Amino acid sequence: MTFGDLRVAVVIPAFDEEALISTAIRSVPEWVDDVIVVDDGSTDATFARAREASTNRVSIVRHEVNLGVGAAIGTGYRLAFDRGADVAAVMAGDAQMDPADLGRLVEPIARDAADYVKGDRLGHPSVRSEMPFARLLGNHVLSWLTRLAVGLPSVSDSQCGYTVLSRAACRFLDLDVIYPRYGYPNDVFARLHSAGVRIASIVVRPVYGAEKSGITLWTALFRIPLLLARIFGRRVARSWARRSTARVSPQKCA
Repeated sequence: MTFGDLRVAVVIPAFDEEALISTAIRSVPEWVDDVIVVDDGSTDATFARAREASTNRVSIVRHEVNLGVGAAIGTGYRLAFDRGADVAAVMAGDAQMDPADLGRLVEPIARDAADYVKGDRLGHPSVRSEMPFARLLGNHVLSWLTRLAVGLPSVSDSQCGYTVLSRAACRFLDLDVIYPRYGYPNDVFARLHSAGVRIASIVVRPVYGAEKSGITLWTALFRIPLLLARIFGRRVARSWARRSTARVSPQKCA
């Protein structure tokens, strides 16, 4: 698969993924130009396993301490775009994303129909049989809350981290302030939507196997909902600011 002159990078955030990081790296399609692995302060052999699986197109960077998956992705974005990537995809370090779906996620950006593309596992016909019930329920609830917070009815799978970001869209993101931990998909989506970035959603296959989720019950029930409350607050503040500006703007004479 080729996308003309479009340079494609894949960012792989990883924290304590020694069992699956090699599989994740080797699964990236050959047509991808750069693979950037960000070891987010792992305490196991993730870094060593990543080095063993690396090739000429693979770069590995390491955070000395764990900063969070959102911060790791931010590091990967910076490096990808600094190296000339036109788009940067995110694939998890636990091999939980089907590489066969990557081309379909890149395609809307390649044909200039979107600048940010999100995967949608909840729309896949196998989601009920593949996704554990607790995660299925949690993803539906958090997607509903995200729709309320962002004010956009078409948020289908807010928590899916399988995404593709264009260089143009990245200019609207301050990578120093995006949410650093789980919840970053909600924050990135909200910031891009408020900036008017074109967003598309593509159905992807849900993949579950030997991986261990890093999302705790505390994160799902409290941390992400609190983040969504802040996102809603930002939206309300912007709305009031626009109304205030409209009230004080001078009117032209007829």
